[in-house]
Amino acid sequence: MQAIYFEVADQLLQLEAELRRMALWQEEAPTAEALASTEPFCVDTLTLPQWLQFIFLPRMRQLIEGEMPLPQQCGIAPIAEEFFKDRGGAETLVIILKGIDERLQRG
Repeated sequence: MQAIYFEVADQLLQLEAELRRMALWQEEAPTAEALASTEPFCVDTLTLPQWLQFIFLPRMRQLIEGEMPLPQQCGIAPIAEEFFKDRGGAETLVIILKGIDERLQRG
């Protein structure tokens, strides 16, 4: 397995841990309808933390486990900065997402 898979997998673990630390981790999944949104980041049906937990993390883990090509760009950090700008306390989460964005861009 290539180093990028290990590095991104570690970043995904950090992301999950930070979502849990921030009490943004949900025990129940959104409805199938909400998860099936075709809008970017499911903005019409999910919050960003829900999208990260129920769409992004599982999909990225699936790609890593299958050693399939990873996306070359995600651009999640700017979305997170905007989402959390009035909430505060999300600096670490944004840093983790920036790290994921940067690692994927480097390939």
